[in-house]
Amino acid sequence: MVTENTPQSILDINGLTVFFENALALNEVSLYAKKGEIVGIFGSNSAGKTTLSNCISGLILEMKKKEARRGGQNITISGQICFNGEDIVYASCSYRVKNGLGLTRERHPIFRDSNVLENLKIAGNVRNKKEIAASIEKTMDFFPHLRGLSHEKAGFLSGGEQQMLAIAMALMVNPRFLVLDEPLLGLSPAVQADLVRTIRDIRDEGITVLVTEQFARPLLPLIDRGYIIENGIVILSGTGEELMHNPEVRSGYFSI
Repeated sequence: MVTENTPQSILDINGLTVFFENALALNEVSLYAKKGEIVGIFGSNSAGKTTLSNCISGLILEMKKKEARRGGQNITISGQICFNGEDIVYASCSYRVKNGLGLTRERHPIFRDSNVLENLKIAGNVRNKKEIAASIEKTMDFFPHLRGLSHEKAGFLSGGEQQMLAIAMALMVNPRFLVLDEPLLGLSPAVQADLVRTIRDIRDEGITVLVTEQFARPLLPLIDRGYIIENGIVILSGTGEELMHNPEVRSGYFSI
């Protein structure tokens, strides 16, 4: 499926294909996100959502180098990932971060032995002290619950609190575009609802958001557009409302 590029888009992916050795992980994936949108990527487990997130963030290149050093599986990447008009498919993670692209990986990786405040400072290490302090204050506005946990070790936080911290850490680099890989995974409905509201608040601050999820029902009212991905292929796209009212999508992907 090929999507049409738009002048307002901040992200354009065209023909993105990824092989892990001889296994096809992404197959000619094309999609776009316009500035100020929330875009959803939905699909079952192992559909290719995390591989897509890793490609956008650049983590796939670090995986490729690691595998090459240890003589592991060969990872092949082709296609285009254009961010603000520049093809970054082979750009480093650090370059992407400096240019405004942030990622929160699935299962909220954090520094468990450090406290909340230390985690935020570590995440903002590419910035100066004044900028880090300002970012911490702004980030705490998104997650006021974390203010009272500043000196708690991250490993002692609940799953929902750890996810809040993981997203807060991604916000510390002041991204213009934020990728959230399965942020609702394993969380209670109440915590999911809180995070959905926070994602909306992040978008309202001018940050474009791309969010992947297996269970998409909580996100449907929030997204501007969504894509269904299965076996590494984009099989359907539409607005949140269009996807919600598609009978096959409702039964197959949203547990409705």
